[in-house]
Amino acid sequence: MQLFVNSALNDTLKAELRQKLPSDITSVFRSDTDDQQAAFQSADLVLGNPPIAWFVDSLPNLKFWQLDSAGFDGYKTVRLQASIANMGDYFARPCAETMVAGILALYRCIPELALLQSRSEWVGAPIRARMDSLWQKRVVILGTGTIGQAVRQMLTGFSCDTKMLARTDPQADLHSVDELKAILPQTDIVVNCLPGTATGFVSADLIAAMKPGSLYANVGRGTTTDEPALINALQSGQLGGAVLDVTAKEPLPIDSPLWTLPNVLLTQHTGGGQPDEDAGKVDQFLKNLARFRAGQPLENAVELGRGY
Repeated sequence: MQLFVNSALNDTLKAELRQKLPSDITSVFRSDTDDQQAAFQSADLVLGNPPIAWFVDSLPNLKFWQLDSAGFDGYKTVRLQASIANMGDYFARPCAETMVAGILALYRCIPELALLQSRSEWVGAPIRARMDSLWQKRVVILGTGTIGQAVRQMLTGFSCDTKMLARTDPQADLHSVDELKAILPQTDIVVNCLPGTATGFVSADLIAAMKPGSLYANVGRGTTTDEPALINALQSGQLGGAVLDVTAKEPLPIDSPLWTLPNVLLTQHTGGGQPDEDAGKVDQFLKNLARFRAGQPLENAVELGRGY
């Protein structure tokens, strides 16, 4: 059997993966071959997220595919007979920490203070009056997946009043756009953890309904938000600020106003970053490979067309 590794692994991890593979599996790493697409198309096993364009042709050999991400909405049109798994909640807590850290940073004026430090400029006392606190804020979390649940758990330490929205989850507090719109004028923070299948969900209408001075945080997908409407709300001061791990286009175009708005914190899709991140991906692949070969259910198995 042949394994195609699309994930960008360092030499140490490549050697470790080769060593731990069963003897009947040979590995081909994308970074080590000139004919990457051909190697992918002939593979029985795949680790990583290949370009969507590579799925135009049929993949008769593919039996097991381990994504190296939690999200996979970019592959929703792909139809395969293979067993497929994602990374589940592997990135949930780091993503949640990034959102909470960004919100705290905006409330406590950390970006401004860091800029003053880079200039060796002391302002001090006048900044205090513009600071806010996360304590007991009213928060709406869009999405009840692992990231949203992790955000909610972290916010309990600040005694926040949190409500979660999901259309089909019976455990959610809110289930419709109308319910969300009704509560937005009293909401201090909206945290977007929605997948890419919710394209355009945070519409101009919803943004206009948000409480003046409130914060918006997005760790889901940039395409879930009407970005021009968000920019207008930030420029006008209707929104107090935004923490954006994701944007509609990535990398963010150089002419986007989001780069220079003082009330925006861009974390550049680093939200899931953690120590030994790639090693965790290799471990998950090997674990699921053993389960696949033993005929056992995969951890974090997904169906591309259904989006989960």
